[in-house]
Amino acid sequence: MRFIIDDMTLVNDAPTDDDTMRGAKDLCVRSMHLMADGTLDQFEEIVHAEARNRESKDEPPETRGRGPEAFYATALWLRGAFDGLAFEIHDVVAEGDLVVVHNTMSGRHTGVFTIYGPNGEVTQAMPPTGKRFATTQTHWMRVEDAKVIEHWANRDDQGTAMQLGWIPPSPWYLAKMALATRRARKRAGRHTRAE
Repeated sequence: MRFIIDDMTLVNDAPTDDDTMRGAKDLCVRSMHLMADGTLDQFEEIVHAEARNRESKDEPPETRGRGPEAFYATALWLRGAFDGLAFEIHDVVAEGDLVVVHNTMSGRHTGVFTIYGPNGEVTQAMPPTGKRFATTQTHWMRVEDAKVIEHWANRDDQGTAMQLGWIPPSPWYLAKMALATRRARKRAGRHTRAE
């Protein structure tokens, strides 16, 4: 901490808690926007090497590790299914090392969206509908060493599924889902054998 004396006024220019909170909030908002269009290098700037995404349990196996590569894999998974992926930020609150971001995620379903089970197996694949969606979410992030080290979320997945026509599915869409799931499982099997 350093003090500056100028014209008999004592000023403390050390960072305040407000500065620290603002920096943490800005970091977490940036992390949300990087999901839409960030590069791995950009993820490495803001995601801690030991970062954990608690939401990866339904995501591809490559998202289940720790650090920037796993978070970037989540971004690629979302971008592969949703064109024009965007996050409109509504509110950001910080307390201690915890930051909460309330946002609306939106996009257009243009690629197969694949859901994975606890062991990384394909459980369901949703073929593209071409429909748009916009649903609210709340993302919780813990910050350490000026980087995101933990993430979890509350999302309106049912609202997303309804807007995209996944539920209730038409008989035709059910048949398309079955075919997309079969293809995704074959691709996953080839990928596993190739490793």
